[in-house]
Amino acid sequence: MSFKARLMDGEAVSRALIRIAHQIVEKNHGIENLCLIGIKTRGIPLAKRLAANIRDIEGAEPPVGELDITLYRDDISPLADPVVSSTNIPFDINGRVIVLVDDVLFTCRTARAAMDAITDLGRPKSIQLFALIDRGHAELPIKANYIGKSIPTSLSEIVSVKLEEIDGETSVSILEETS
Repeated sequence: MSFKARLMDGEAVSRALIRIAHQIVEKNHGIENLCLIGIKTRGIPLAKRLAANIRDIEGAEPPVGELDITLYRDDISPLADPVVSSTNIPFDINGRVIVLVDDVLFTCRTARAAMDAITDLGRPKSIQLFALIDRGHAELPIKANYIGKSIPTSLSEIVSVKLEEIDGETSVSILEETS
């Protein structure tokens, strides 16, 4: 892998999350019945940052849950021994507006798996999707409601999202596969 370009620094990510927080509040006419669920791994800190931004706007913070979709993925071999971490959604999702939060939207298979996992836990009023980066190449008819930045990419490129909470820095870069 070789570095190709930096798409966003920490400041740009913060600005995008503030903008998206405003969009979420506006689209949902406030935060009543709203909750955010981060898809492991980097969706969780993004959901927490969005919730804090919403608190700054509305004076109250929507609840945040953590979703592990490992067993819902369709790209894991039945012979594989997947590593499953825990899902932690400490609130009832029935009748709620759920915003699923992920770092990169690529084939949309993660989003599909997340929706399957959510509907196994209950029946939300609606499910919305936020992706910090939408890089194109959807294989399923799924589209994000909120996007931090759309970046058309080639299949040989990798979008690398780093977050302070996990990686010690916040940035979004494009890497190129080297042969």
